[in-house]
Amino acid sequence: FFSIFAFATCGGFEGSVTFSVTCAGGDNATRVTNVTAAYGYPFRLNQAVFQPSLTHLCNHTWPRDVHLVGDFSSASRFFVGVAVGAFLYSLGALGLYLGYLHLYRCAGSHLPLLDPRTCCSPVSVPLSGSAPPVPGPRRGHVRRAAAAPLPHCPAPGVTCARAATPMGGLGASVAFGFLNLLLWAGGSWFVYKETPLHRPAPPPEPSPAPM
Repeated sequence: FFSIFAFATCGGFEGSVTFSVTCAGGDNATRVTNVTAAYGYPFRLNQAVFQPSLTHLCNHTWPRDVHLVGDFSSASRFFVGVAVGAFLYSLGALGLYLGYLHLYRCAGSHLPLLDPRTCCSPVSVPLSGSAPPVPGPRRGHVRRAAAAPLPHCPAPGVTCARAATPMGGLGASVAFGFLNLLLWAGGSWFVYKETPLHRPAPPPEPSPAPM
């Protein structure tokens, strides 16, 4: 369930950056326009353009369209991929435990040794892929990119005021990622306890004495 929440909150995240642009007119009149750049998964902020186009505001103060800065697509896709893989493995392992437990615990089965190695993958992959151990669209990195001032805003003729930029959903995905990592680490220990490495196989039953 935590893996579902992790990739759902990250993959379904939608945010925006809004500025209120005030243009001072020649007759002391002012014109206020709200411009917004919307972004979301996979967090290619450098492709998010402010709308309506800034090139039409404040007597063509901006010569071209303005984009946000930053591309976090590789990290966010890695995060979602690990979460989806953990979810699919959980379904497969649940089917194995419920339907084929007799094969799992039979003598000579290699499944108890294979299971810990596979179960540790959702823990070892994030740890080896990046730091901190829950890679993805770091909330701090995206927040800093979204908090950058609007470029080419010449004062005092033009004033650019920032509106709120909520990121609660992105913080939730990182929290679920950490919880998922801790749960898999704990689950790996219990899976290891089922292996002969931790619990030796019981000795064979003695054969009856010959008559």
